[in-house]
Amino acid sequence: MSRESPHWNSDARGLRFAIVVARFNSGITEKLLAGAQQALTEAGAKSSRVFWVPGAFELPLAAQALAKGFDAIIALGAVIRGETPHFDYVAGAAAQGLQRVMLDTATPVAFGVLTTNTSAEAEARAGGAHGNKGYDAAMTAVAMARFGKPVAKAKKK
Repeated sequence: MSRESPHWNSDARGLRFAIVVARFNSGITEKLLAGAQQALTEAGAKSSRVFWVPGAFELPLAAQALAKGFDAIIALGAVIRGETPHFDYVAGAAAQGLQRVMLDTATPVAFGVLTTNTSAEAEARAGGAHGNKGYDAAMTAVAMARFGKPVAKAKKK
């Protein structure tokens, strides 16, 4: 679904966002952060708070700690495959942990964690040939935060 679609709600006015960013692979994650901040600005968000954690493995705990204070969380990281199975454990734990936070807290958590085979693939997704996945994650957070507003009203009826 493109951002131009009438089904894509990109109005961030009045919403509060936390952006949790992994320091590991900071050359990539800083670009993802810039993309996320650009998206929120374009969508009309007044502000967002940025929180840094050591790596992608720590993103779920930070998101869980922040979930009740924000309308949505944007989790950004970059896990690049190496020669050991470490990639599989970190990427899987980050994905499952962030999903669990979202389901347990009912606070949207946008998954902006790159899981790539090479640094070049990560660069291409952090403002390169494949766009900026930080921007996309922020737009997802806006849409899901907006989705939650009418759902909460419907539940009260």
